[in-house]
Amino acid sequence: MSAVLETQSTGLNPDPERVQAALERAVGHLTGSAVVATMILGDQLGLYRAMIGAGFVSASEVARRTECQPRLVREWLDANTAAGFLEYRAQSETYRLSDEAALVLAVEDSPAFVAGGGGVLRAGYIDIDKIAAAFRGDGGFAWCDHHECLFGGTGRFFRPGYLNFLTSAWLPALTGVVDKLNAGASVADIGCGVGYSSELIARAFPQSRVFGFDYHGGSLTEAQKRAGRLQNLSFAVADAQTYEGRYDLICFFDCLHDLGDPVGAARHALAHLSKDGTVMLVEPFAQDDRAQNHHSPVAALLYSASTFLCTPNSLSQPVGRALGAQSGEARMRAVFEEAGYSRFRRATETPFNIVYEAKP
Repeated sequence: MSAVLETQSTGLNPDPERVQAALERAVGHLTGSAVVATMILGDQLGLYRAMIGAGFVSASEVARRTECQPRLVREWLDANTAAGFLEYRAQSETYRLSDEAALVLAVEDSPAFVAGGGGVLRAGYIDIDKIAAAFRGDGGFAWCDHHECLFGGTGRFFRPGYLNFLTSAWLPALTGVVDKLNAGASVADIGCGVGYSSELIARAFPQSRVFGFDYHGGSLTEAQKRAGRLQNLSFAVADAQTYEGRYDLICFFDCLHDLGDPVGAARHALAHLSKDGTVMLVEPFAQDDRAQNHHSPVAALLYSASTFLCTPNSLSQPVGRALGAQSGEARMRAVFEEAGYSRFRRATETPFNIVYEAKP
C-alpha cells in the first residue's frame, strides 16, 4: 500500500514513511471496525456457535444449521477467514472454527469470550450524533439515554470476567468476606445493570441475601427475568446515593468511574455498611499516569468507550467528576479517602481489572 501525497494545497511537509505508517494504522482500524460488525452478526445469528467442534464445514451446512441464506453465509465466512478467525480448505470449499477461536467468539462461559461485547460498540455508532452534540454542549449524555443494545451488551462483555474470577479469586482476596458470605451476609450490588454479578454472588452463597440496585429500570427487568425464582436475590430501582439498608458487603462493579459524584457514592456506601463491613470496588485496569496507559494493549478500546459512555454519563450528573475508565489506583484511593474511609488497598488484579478493598 502506497500513500499518494498531495501536500501543496495543505502547506504540510510530511515524512512519506510516517504518512504510510499512519495510513496503514488507520486502514487497520477501519478493517477492525468492519470485522466487529461481522462479529456482532455472527453472534446474533448463532453462526459461530453452529461451528463449535464441527470441523471443516461448507457454507451451505452452516446456513442449514442456522436457517440463514447460504450466499450471505459464504460471504460472512470469507470475511471471518480473511480476519484470521476461520481456517479455509480451497479444495473442499469448507471452513473451520478452531477450538481456540471458539473460546473467544462462541463459548459464552469462557474467560476469553468477547463477542458479546459487540453491543457496546454498536451503541456507540448508533448514538454518535448524540455524542457529537454532547461534545458541542456541556459534555453530558446519560447512560440510560443510549440505545438499548448497550445495556445487554455491557452485561455480556463483563460477564466472562465475573463468571471466572468473582467467586473464585476476587471475593477470596478480600479480608474475611467469604466467611461472612458462607455464614449469611447482606450484599448490595450498586449499578448492577442486567444483574450478572448479583446473580453469581447469590448462587455461590445461598445463605446470603443479595440486593441489586440500578437506576435503569429496563436493565433490572432483564436481570429479574434471568434470575427467575432465586430466593435470596432481589432487585430495586435506586441510584448510588438513594438505596437504603445496611450491608456487610457493598460492591461497585466497573461503574464507580461512570458516576458524576463518586465521592458521594462512596460516602453513601460508608453510611450503609455494617460494623466491619467491606466495599469491593472493581475497575478497569489502568495505570496512574496517562502516558503509561497509552501503551496498554486495551487502552484504545477503554479510552474510546470512555469517550462515548463513561465520561459523558458522569458529566450528565451533579458534580461531574468525570474520572473516566482509565482513572487508576491513585484517583480511586483519593475518592475513598475523601469519603472518609481509613483503609484502601489493591486486593487483586487481572489483565483487565483491578479489585480494591475499602473499609471504614
